[in-house]
Amino acid sequence: MSSEQPFQLFNTLSGNKERLEAIDPKHLKIYACGPTVYNYAHIGNARMAVVFDTLVRTLRVIYPKVTYVSNITDIDDKIIEAAKEQNVEITSITEKYTKIYNDDMLKLNVLAPDIQPKATEYIPEMIELIVELIEKDFAYEKEGHVLFHVPTYQNYGKLSKRNRDEQIAGSRVEVAPFKKDPADFVLWKPSTNEQPGWESPWGIGRPGWHTECSAMSKKTLGLPFDIHGGGRDLIFPHHENEIAQSTCANDGKVFANYWLHNGFLSIGDEKMSKSLGNMQLVRDLLQDYSGEVIRMALLSAQYRQPIEWSQNTLKSAKKMLDRIYGSIRGIELSQKTDDTANIAQSVLEALCDDLNTPKAIAEIFELVKKLNKEKDLNQKKLITQQIYASGRLLGFLQSDPESWFSDLTGRDVSEDEIKKLIEMRNHARSIKDFKEADSIRKKLEDMDI
Repeated sequence: MSSEQPFQLFNTLSGNKERLEAIDPKHLKIYACGPTVYNYAHIGNARMAVVFDTLVRTLRVIYPKVTYVSNITDIDDKIIEAAKEQNVEITSITEKYTKIYNDDMLKLNVLAPDIQPKATEYIPEMIELIVELIEKDFAYEKEGHVLFHVPTYQNYGKLSKRNRDEQIAGSRVEVAPFKKDPADFVLWKPSTNEQPGWESPWGIGRPGWHTECSAMSKKTLGLPFDIHGGGRDLIFPHHENEIAQSTCANDGKVFANYWLHNGFLSIGDEKMSKSLGNMQLVRDLLQDYSGEVIRMALLSAQYRQPIEWSQNTLKSAKKMLDRIYGSIRGIELSQKTDDTANIAQSVLEALCDDLNTPKAIAEIFELVKKLNKEKDLNQKKLITQQIYASGRLLGFLQSDPESWFSDLTGRDVSEDEIKKLIEMRNHARSIKDFKEADSIRKKLEDMDI
């Protein structure tokens, strides 16, 4: 595959689907906002990680070099509160949950980012950013706080498409009497003796949440870079604030060219959220389903669309993978390659159209149909190689087919029971009792076998 393959993505900033034009065609740069590590990774964290992992995998087929940065927020009021509740050091919380997050994502076959910066490692860069904003009259200090003065940036609200009233109503910043404007947001805040803090020109304190990614993206990728993104919930105020502070600190220069955001998950009619208490943890889901099944479920909808998360979503994903694995079962290859030369062009084209994973998966099923009809062994092997390469581009087909079907994760039935039912079905077919054979087959299908 070559860089001649065009890639289009929906740019949240412009509100349009655009052709991706790299700043440097030899080196594409991407930054995605990662988790705040104070609890177990939930399925919302996983959707962002899987979406951007799939994006990076695809772009690496097209571009000679892709650098992917995704951060860890390891200083935050939620973390401070969790450490206080558990009566442990903050690092005990952040190190524990960073490891759990990375381990859980690995089980979903999410490749590690090239760089995974932690906020606490970039405090000097954050202070430097804040000093620049004060010197250029975009920020001010009051009572140990430093705030960005929103009216100084004319394009504020362009990313989120929010007007002035919506900006104030949607701001997460607490109302404070020292703010010059209700929409102003915190860049630095003072710390008490019980809270973590760093020396700064404004006293002992810690950065506001929005400050960290502006500083870390500049340090790790340089400005401007190609793609910035994360979950849809970050558009406002987090990413809106990042654009404002980074653009103003860098003399009006562009921060990132394209902004990409994945959609929400929901349970029934409710958006999945911590406040509603309906978040599902990745580690709990992994007790019942393999990482590939969870990944397939997350990619079964186009990344910008909402997903209704349910047992049916997961069971459907399991059946889809069973069908793919079943088609390549028993076909021996000299090597099961994920060589990009074997990726089906139709699959790559679907992914290059704003990461259309449902279409890409449908194209893999076209290959499965073709394989099931093919009689020539050499042709079957060629199609099988395409299925492997295309599936692995999406992060699937990591198991051997035999291992896949011997794994009973997500089934409420033992292997012996399954074997017995298969033997009974085979016997029924051998004596031409097709009614009984069909009945057993239906029973196996109901068990997701």
